[in-house]
Amino acid sequence: MKKLFGVITAMTTPFEDSGAIDYSALEKQTDFLIEKGVDCLYPCGTTGEMYLCSAEEREKIAETVVKKAAGRVTVFIHVGAMTQEETIRLARHAQAIGADGIGVVTPSYFTVHDRAMVEYYKAVCQSVPADYPVYAYAIPQLAHNGLSCEVLDEICKACPNLVGIKYSFADMSQLLKYQRVNNGNFSVVFGADHLFLPALTMGCDGTVSGCSGPFPEAFVEVYKQYKAGNMVAARKAQDKANDLVWLMKGGADMSIFKNILTMRGIPGGHVRKPLLDLTEEELATLKTQVAQYL
Repeated sequence: MKKLFGVITAMTTPFEDSGAIDYSALEKQTDFLIEKGVDCLYPCGTTGEMYLCSAEEREKIAETVVKKAAGRVTVFIHVGAMTQEETIRLARHAQAIGADGIGVVTPSYFTVHDRAMVEYYKAVCQSVPADYPVYAYAIPQLAHNGLSCEVLDEICKACPNLVGIKYSFADMSQLLKYQRVNNGNFSVVFGADHLFLPALTMGCDGTVSGCSGPFPEAFVEVYKQYKAGNMVAARKAQDKANDLVWLMKGGADMSIFKNILTMRGIPGGHVRKPLLDLTEEELATLKTQVAQYL
């Protein structure tokens, strides 16, 4: 089964001022990221404002990215939704359109205990073919619920297509523990962009990075130099990537990502309410900060 690796870019969703999705801009973003050398595309996740999109919109986003990528890179679709029914709908759709696999965030807002968590992931994994790869997605600081290694082990026993986890909380000890799930046969990708290189040296397969969307080059260079065994160059690339991560506030405001894409000639569009675009003053400051990297 195909797995995530390297620089996995969490894509933004470009909205028009009216709130409609600009699918043409999404196609341009797809080409831009592939041309810059990212390894995988990951639309409809947190960076893609997934909870602000309808199921129909998410399906069309997935179709747009898969069709435009046309097999040039791996594409995993994030399908986690607020209801199990919608998650399964999106999972089946992703498999049907030819996406390489899916990511599934934990249930959000309501407290979900271990037994319910196991049943949830089993239902999703078993809704697609047994050889179709699924990544769990833990982001406890936003989703409220975490994922224990014991829960993941139990799911893996029933569902061989649960092949890994995207972990988006900067806890390196937990990162190490996840690598021992399923007797060590478990892929781990990290969502903390500024710790990409340390995560690689600890055995992770890559990073799912929102910050690599506007500036993929620095992250691609980290992975390239790491794979080549050039650790000094990899560290230098990570330092540059970290400057960009901190400039972009680590993804705390998706409007920053979108405005930088626009500065680079890729229409980034707007965020969808209740999120707000940058003010004119904030945008002017960002343009000044970004200018040295363009």
